[in-house]
Amino acid sequence: MKTKQFLLAAAILFGIGISSADAQVKHRAQNQKQRIKQGVKSGELTKRETKDLIGDEKEIRQDVKLAKADRNVTPAEKKIIL
Repeated sequence: MKTKQFLLAAAILFGIGISSADAQVKHRAQNQKQRIKQGVKSGELTKRETKDLIGDEKEIRQDVKLAKADRNVTPAEKKIIL
């Protein structure tokens, strides 16, 4: 019985960990998108810089997708993503 409770608690905490990391990544991405948009609008970013930043964001989304694919986001993966 204690094993089942432990596994349930671990599953809940793991789910919270993924949700928290996912929320942080989404929030960061939204902020970054706004900064890129502002940089383009103000002329501070060149077309090349904008393209590079958008590519970086795409890589981050891909890293998140790969980390979540096996339903086990390791501390090392979280470090890369965040």
